[in-house]
Amino acid sequence: MEFIDAHVHVWTADTAHYPLAQGFKKEDMKPPSFTPDQLFQHTKPNGVARINLIQMSYYGFDNSYMLNMMALYPEVFAGTAIVDPLGADPAREMTRLSRQGVRAFRIYPALSRQPVERWLQPAGFAKMFDTAAREKLGISCLINPDALPELDRMCRKFPDTPVIIDHMARIGIDGEIRQTEVDALCDLARHKNVMVKIGAFYALGRKQPPYDDLAPLIQKVLEAFTAKRCMWESDCPFQILEPHTYAASINLIRKRLSFLTDEDRDYLLRRTAEQFFFRR
Repeated sequence: MEFIDAHVHVWTADTAHYPLAQGFKKEDMKPPSFTPDQLFQHTKPNGVARINLIQMSYYGFDNSYMLNMMALYPEVFAGTAIVDPLGADPAREMTRLSRQGVRAFRIYPALSRQPVERWLQPAGFAKMFDTAAREKLGISCLINPDALPELDRMCRKFPDTPVIIDHMARIGIDGEIRQTEVDALCDLARHKNVMVKIGAFYALGRKQPPYDDLAPLIQKVLEAFTAKRCMWESDCPFQILEPHTYAASINLIRKRLSFLTDEDRDYLLRRTAEQFFFRR
């Protein structure tokens, strides 16, 4: 089986051709570069053949580097871009980027310049959700649990919009996995078009491989959403910074979770991401 990684960032040290967004400097880039060639050193030995790239924050709303890498490796990469929800016409920008192979658009509370309890209220977000529903594009959410109630409101308003929650809503990022937060995430499973990325294990819970402490959280999420609405992600290159490795992330799904069936693993490691990001 050839696997799919649903969440990877790439960037280059060549800031002359790919300038950094305002507020970022070269010292912020850690590691200094993470190009496709550097990425493939980790993915290929672990059987990962296709990857969904996520626009890196270093570049702001300029998706050029990601788009160029997608064009360079069209059989390998799909993409998740970032557009400005407060810009003049985010819907038009989404449509333009979708024609270049972008399948989803990342949003997060800081883009709204609103308190987290109102983070999706600016009108541009409604335009994005509406466009995503009509064009079958994903809205990929980088959020903490406190942003889930407002996302729930938008899912009720736009039930046909494909929504993807990154990193299991970062439950456990402070080291504690709270049942109330798990319940809030799992409650969103009642919206049939909400999916969850299972990964970024390096950042959650005890933050130590082999990440077995995350098994109860993963099991609860899978019970709520089913494997058909979940996909594995590494969140590289952050997953490969010591003491973490790429193999440790994928092997938690491949080898360590006894409650997973072979079909569950197939959906998590390939089919869910394939059906959404690599549809023809």
